Amino acid sequence: MASENWDDHDRSGRYTARDFAYNYLNSCEPNAIIFTNGDNDTFPLWYAQEVEGIRTDVRIVNLSLLGTDWYIDQMKMKCYQSEPIPISMNHNQYVQGTRDIVYIYNRVNEAVELRSIMNFVASDDLNTRLQVPGEAPLDYLPTNKIKLTVNKEKVLSTGTVKAKDEALIVPTMEWSIKGNYIQKSAMMILEIIANNNWERPIYFVSPYGDSDVGLADYLQHDGFAYRLVPIKSVAPDFLSIGRIDEDLLYDKLINKFRWGRMNEPDVFIDHNNQRTAMVLKIRNTFNRLAEKLIVEGKTDSAINVLNKVYDLMPHEKYPYDFFMIGIAENYYKLNQTERANEILKKYNDITVQKLKYYSSLGSRFDGYFDYDFRVNIQTLSELSGIAATYNQTALQNEIDNGINLFINKYSSRRN
Repeated sequence: MASENWDDHDRSGRYTARDFAYNYLNSCEPNAIIFTNGDNDTFPLWYAQEVEGIRTDVRIVNLSLLGTDWYIDQMKMKCYQSEPIPISMNHNQYVQGTRDIVYIYNRVNEAVELRSIMNFVASDDLNTRLQVPGEAPLDYLPTNKIKLTVNKEKVLSTGTVKAKDEALIVPTMEWSIKGNYIQKSAMMILEIIANNNWERPIYFVSPYGDSDVGLADYLQHDGFAYRLVPIKSVAPDFLSIGRIDEDLLYDKLINKFRWGRMNEPDVFIDHNNQRTAMVLKIRNTFNRLAEKLIVEGKTDSAINVLNKVYDLMPHEKYPYDFFMIGIAENYYKLNQTERANEILKKYNDITVQKLKYYSSLGSRFDGYFDYDFRVNIQTLSELSGIAATYNQTALQNEIDNGINLFINKYSSRRN
C-alpha cells in the first residue's frame, strides 16, 4: 500500500469528518436534542464533544441505540452540559422485552393528543393491551393519527419560532404514522416530544429513517439538521423537505460552518467523502437557500451562496451530479449567464465522455450499461432544456447534437 496505493488512502490535511460533526452540532440552538441515525453521523459528533469540547450542551440521541434499555437509562442522566432528556417512563416500562414493538391498531378514527397516546402506551392496564388468544397481551397504539396542541406563547418565548413567523404557527400539529407498528426507538421519540413541551430545540439529522414517526411536514432545514417546528410546510418532493429560514441558514452556511479543507488542491477526496456529501445533499442545501433568497429579492446573497458551493465542491473532487442543473438555473435567474453556461458546458462534456465510453464497449455489454446510458441521455436532455429556457441557442445546439448522436448509436446497436 505504501508504494502503490498511498494516493488512494491519503487523509493528510483532510478534516471533513470533524468539521461535518461541528456543522451538525452547530446546526442546533443551545441545549438542543439531536436525533442521529447510524455510525457516520454519530461517532464524529461524540468525538467533537468528548475530545474537542464542541457544543457539549447538545444531547446526541442515537436512534440505533434508543431501542435499548441501558441507552435510554443514559439519556435520563446529565451528560456534559446537557440536562437529562425528558422521559417520564420508568425503567420497567422500557426494559428489554417490554414494548420492543408497539403495534398500530386503529380503533379510533380521529387524531388523538400525543400525551394521551403515550399515557395509553405506557399503561400496564390490560385494557390498554391487545388480547390475542394463546398469546401474551400486546402493546399497541389505538390510532396512527396523532395531534399535538401548540402553545403559541411558549414556542415564541423559547425561540422555536421567530416573531416574524408568528402568523405561520399552527394551533395543532397533526400527522400520521405509516406502517403497522413502531419500534421502541420511535416510541421514545414520541415520548420525548410529548414531554418536551417546546422547552428544548429538537432536531433530526434526516427527515426519514427506520424510526420515522411522520413529522416531515413540520421540519425546518437548518443546515445539517432539521428542526421540529409548529409550522406546516408540505414538500413537493423529498429534496424539498423542511421550510427554510433564509437569514438563519445563510449565516450558518456562509459564516459559521466549517468545511474540513474539502476543496483544497492538496486534499484527496475519496469515494466515502463524495458519498457523504451526496447523502448530506450539500449542493441541494445551498441551492434551496439560493432559491429562497431569489424569491425574497436578496440577489447579492443568492449569488454569494451559489459561488460558495461552486468553489466548495469542484467537479474534480465532487463529480457533478443532477443538483448542478438547479445551481446553473439559479445562476441564469441571477443573470450570471457566463457561470451558468460554464456549468452546463462542463456537465455536457463530462456526460458525453461517459456516453462515448459506453458506446465503445462491445454489444455484449449493452445489458450492463443500458440504465447508465439512459440516465446520461436524460441528463443531456435536462441540460438542453435549461439552455433552451434561457435562450442559450448555441449551447443548446451543441448539447442536442450529442443527444442525437448517441441516441442513433444506441438505436443502431439495439436493432
